[in-house]
Amino acid sequence: MNQTLALSPNPFRSLRGLRALRIGAALALGLFMALPAFAKIGFVNTERVLRESTPAVAAQKKLEAEFSKREKELQDVASRMRGLSERLERDGSVMAESERVKRQRDITDMERDLQRRQREFREDLNQRRNEELAGVVEMANRAIRQIAESEKYDIIFQEAVFASPRIDITDKVIKALNEPRPAAAK
Repeated sequence: MNQTLALSPNPFRSLRGLRALRIGAALALGLFMALPAFAKIGFVNTERVLRESTPAVAAQKKLEAEFSKREKELQDVASRMRGLSERLERDGSVMAESERVKRQRDITDMERDLQRRQREFREDLNQRRNEELAGVVEMANRAIRQIAESEKYDIIFQEAVFASPRIDITDKVIKALNEPRPAAAK
């Protein structure tokens, strides 16, 4: 049984379909262009807020303080391992075979342990960074909502390919986040 599927006609092939498409596109474009006349629109550069606001800078310093000791330990282990590798390379030809094999094994074990510890460090750091940034984002969203309500914005975008400086309220959000807050609000 050989059946042929009946396809609906392509609306772009007929003049009426093409005309309807053009009219629809023109209406959509017209509405989009008129939207600023009817709505108050704002834009916030979230990346800038997370880089420049006082809570974001404080979170970054907190993370650095929390993880600097572990990072230093990892750097010390890596430096020690490089020294052992250089010594083995330099003195390996005059060492007994068993001693050279033992040192190579020690270096390999040390390298494996270092890689494991570095991976754990990165995972812990990323988890803590995400926790800290989530708090900053929550504060930023509260500030954005307050600005939107007080200044009667209809919509505020946080992601855009392009936003005119005319609608950019990032500085207002950063200023709101940088203002000292009572201890209960922190």
